[in-house]
Amino acid sequence: QVQLVESGGGLVQPGGSLRLSCAASVTIFSLDGMGWYRRAPGKQREVVAAVTRTGSTNYADSVKGRFTISRDNAKNTVYLQMNNLKPDDTAVYLCNEVPVPIPSWGQGTQVTVSS
Repeated sequence: QVQLVESGGGLVQPGGSLRLSCAASVTIFSLDGMGWYRRAPGKQREVVAAVTRTGSTNYADSVKGRFTISRDNAKNTVYLQMNNLKPDDTAVYLCNEVPVPIPSWGQGTQVTVSS
């Protein structure tokens, strides 16, 4: 069973930056696409960034130009660099496969953007 552990969240002021990490218990090269999802109060879970096994990336319009996803297959880790954070980015961030997530989700990491 694949285990995913997210970290790196926190409280940051608008305009600030955070770098999230997602460590997988299996070689992520064996997985297809990996993505960062977020779940905000009162909103549906959405995919904000995705990266294929070969490194091609895709972003939600709301984060394009501000977030960068990357993966290190040797370390079985996926990253999300988040710059110019906005209050609307406040959410629990989780990683999982894309486009179809595996059933076992991690706990996620809370990102709060507030002054």
